[in-house]
Amino acid sequence: MADIADDKHRFGTDAHRAFLKADAQRLFDVFRASRRDGPGYHVLGYDGAPLPDSVQQLHTTTRMVHSYALGHIAGAPGAMEMVDHGMAYLWSHHRDPEHGGYVWAMDGDLIHDDRKLAYGHVFVLLAGASAKMVGHPDADRLIADATEVLMARFWEPDRGLFADEWNRDWTPFSTYRGMNANMHGIEALVTAFEATAERDYLDMAGQILSFFVGRMAPAHNWRLPEHYTDDWQIDHDFVTDNQMFRPEGTTPGHSFEVARLLLHWWDLAGRPDDDTPAQAWALTETALTGGWDAERGGIKYSLDLDGNVLIPTRYWWPVTEGIGVLASLLKLGADPVKEEWYARLWLAADAQFIDHDVGGWFPELDAAGQPARAQFNGKPDIYHALQADLFPLTPRLSRYAEDLAGVLA
Repeated sequence: MADIADDKHRFGTDAHRAFLKADAQRLFDVFRASRRDGPGYHVLGYDGAPLPDSVQQLHTTTRMVHSYALGHIAGAPGAMEMVDHGMAYLWSHHRDPEHGGYVWAMDGDLIHDDRKLAYGHVFVLLAGASAKMVGHPDADRLIADATEVLMARFWEPDRGLFADEWNRDWTPFSTYRGMNANMHGIEALVTAFEATAERDYLDMAGQILSFFVGRMAPAHNWRLPEHYTDDWQIDHDFVTDNQMFRPEGTTPGHSFEVARLLLHWWDLAGRPDDDTPAQAWALTETALTGGWDAERGGIKYSLDLDGNVLIPTRYWWPVTEGIGVLASLLKLGADPVKEEWYARLWLAADAQFIDHDVGGWFPELDAAGQPARAQFNGKPDIYHALQADLFPLTPRLSRYAEDLAGVLA
């Protein structure tokens, strides 16, 4: 296990808090270069300069709004201007005035990909909720619009889950159902509850968690099946050409996220039982022991339901999400095993994923541990890495945005 005598990577130490704040501030500084002179954001290359590709995806726009809203609360200079920029672009470009909802990708003023995805729409709700927390004047409008579309088009009340995708005009696109959109739906719903105090958001998040954590995880040795048929049966024959958003098998990084969001919901709900922390740890421990690359560090991307590796590639975001859930678990009390895992993940991140020359994190490593470009062209948005920096800086499992006030000032 990691040598947790290294205070730089040890949860709760002054040295570690200074390390987290420095990396978060550097992320905010680096990604300000992504703001276009006109509408939207650039994708940044490994050198920190904007790439020529002008395609803007919905999840990137929304996650920039969310991230810089957190930055504004924390005291990062210039963060509110980034929020304003993204909020304007969501309404003027991604939003579809003809059919309603939000298209997946724009290229300048032209629609590049007109699909309507639950994955993107829950991030619209997250952006609106985060913008409301910083008092943005357009936040209520965005929350109301996103909520209306989610309820009318995606939410399946008899299941307590979100369906996944439509064509632009709301004709059927596929019968696919999946965990990824629902997982990020939990994130959006608990944040919307924090921003608005409307209980329906929290109740919906609880229904999603009941299916995945209450039913699916214990039935599959605390691994989470990702892919389902339209009647919410596991699709054992699922094959995809989208290995990033819909990898085959189970994804340890998603288990980390679900476990963290479970604790977030549990805390907001008044901690209604004593079993939830154990469930969160079962998900986390299974993902850590099955996903950790003992030879090279990092988390293997995808496993089958028996725990055999399907995709060994190491991406940055599963490491950040492992950090996030371990930070949440450690807020419940010190534990040597969790502390060592937490330090181990930060050591891997610091040694291999953080770009110490330019700033930001490399998204993918090759077999030799060097930055790779097989899946990504440039550095993805700030969202995952930033939250790995910010979660451990706050004392609570929920309402952590409130606890960030002035932390970087």
